Amino acid sequence: MTTFALILTGLIGLEHLGVMFLEMFAGPHTQANAFDMPITFLKQENAQIALSNQGIYNGALGLLIISSLFLFNGATLLTVMRLLMFFIMIVGTYGGLTATRKIFILQLLPATVTFILLFL
Repeated sequence: MTTFALILTGLIGLEHLGVMFLEMFAGPHTQANAFDMPITFLKQENAQIALSNQGIYNGALGLLIISSLFLFNGATLLTVMRLLMFFIMIVGTYGGLTATRKIFILQLLPATVTFILLFL
C-alpha cells in the first residue's frame, strides 16, 4: 500500500503545481471559476498580486513534494511525506473554512487519504 500512497503523494504534488499555474498565470475569468471568487475582485491589481503570492507557495510545496520522492527513501521518505500531507490537511481545513468549500474535496480529502495510507 505504501507504493500506492507514494503515487498519490506525487499526484498531490502535481495538483499543487497546477494550482500554482492557476493562481499565477490564469486570467481573471478562469480564476473566478476555479476559486469561486467575484470577477470584479480578481480584476484588481492587488488581488492578482495576492493570488500570485499564494501561487508561489503552492508551487514551492508541489516541488518540495515531488523532489522529496527522489531525494529521500525508506523511513525518512515516509516521515517527510507524512509531515507534508499533515501540513496540507491543516492548510486545506483553513482554506475550506475561509475561501471555498471545494478545497475540502480537492486538497483536504486527498491529503487525508494519503496520510492514512502512509501509515499502512
